[in-house]
Amino acid sequence: QVQHNVERLFTRFVEEGKATVRLREPAVDLCLSKANVINLKTFLSAVRLANQGNDTGVLPLSPLVPAKNSDVEKPKTKMIITSRRDYPLTKSFPFSLEHLQTSYCKLARIDTRVLCLKKLRKLDLSHNHIKQLPATLGDLVCLQELDLHDNHLEAFSGALCSSSLQKSLQFLDLSQNQIQALPIEFCQLRGLVQLRLDDNALLRLPCRIGQLSHLRFLSAARNKLPFLPSDFRKLCLENLDLFGNPFEQPNPLVPNIQLKIPLTLLECAARATVNHRIPYGCHLLPSHLCKDLEVAKTCRCGSACLSSFIQITVTMNLHHVAHTVVLVDNMGGTEAPILCYFCSLDCYSQFLDRHLQSN
Repeated sequence: QVQHNVERLFTRFVEEGKATVRLREPAVDLCLSKANVINLKTFLSAVRLANQGNDTGVLPLSPLVPAKNSDVEKPKTKMIITSRRDYPLTKSFPFSLEHLQTSYCKLARIDTRVLCLKKLRKLDLSHNHIKQLPATLGDLVCLQELDLHDNHLEAFSGALCSSSLQKSLQFLDLSQNQIQALPIEFCQLRGLVQLRLDDNALLRLPCRIGQLSHLRFLSAARNKLPFLPSDFRKLCLENLDLFGNPFEQPNPLVPNIQLKIPLTLLECAARATVNHRIPYGCHLLPSHLCKDLEVAKTCRCGSACLSSFIQITVTMNLHHVAHTVVLVDNMGGTEAPILCYFCSLDCYSQFLDRHLQSN
């Protein structure tokens, strides 16, 4: 419906084949571009007359000719930029983009224009100078692949791990950065299938890494890992690479004893909460207690322990968790030390008896 429905015509750039028709209902702007100037002027004249209520039979409209396929510009879904001089400084990124690569552009931060591309499925920001990730990166609800290889990152924020990336993100490359630790919330990224952490300064892996049930490819070579978290046993991988880490020599006979006897009331309550799966949350408990419960340790007997435990490292053959294992060292080994916890002296004594008998 055109009659009395045109709020305004914008014709400033009509000589360039551009114009905009603003409608009242629905409240939209019809943007015209790359039009033949004469035909555009004729069309706008007809729109004015139709808006005034003139008979459509006398409107100066030329016969419609179907546009050729070559004349119709398809929405752009992929853009690859591999040098700073090609980076768009004045033009916006097409909102239809699903794959964007901006590598070797010396970016110090993520462009806010990129964070508006809600259809992005793959974002490659590798080989830049990015030091920090904005929390709004988690607003890219369709993002499946994120490549941050070779940047200056020192952390991966917990806010991103609690965002929509929890469900969408499947591939994450954080290799060749300066990350020393990943947050507790990292294991909320449960859609991850492939994770690359090579060439960082990691001192530990997330203690709840076993929650990444879809993870199939893990690479954390050339870091500073002394051992693996106990939850590592729960992984089911196709490929694992931990080459070049300074793994400690396991010694079950030298335990780290943090056992408090008798147990504190807090320890007893925490163990009961986890063992009996009692619901809890920040509406019931202080937030710091909730965080402690989320990283409760598990004894070999299956019981939980919080801050009162005995800790040792034992040897694990990595083929127990991965089909293909890259050698851990130049000696051809596929074994690594893994943390092991005991909730009591009895549990540790039983393990020690079995260990000494097997040796």
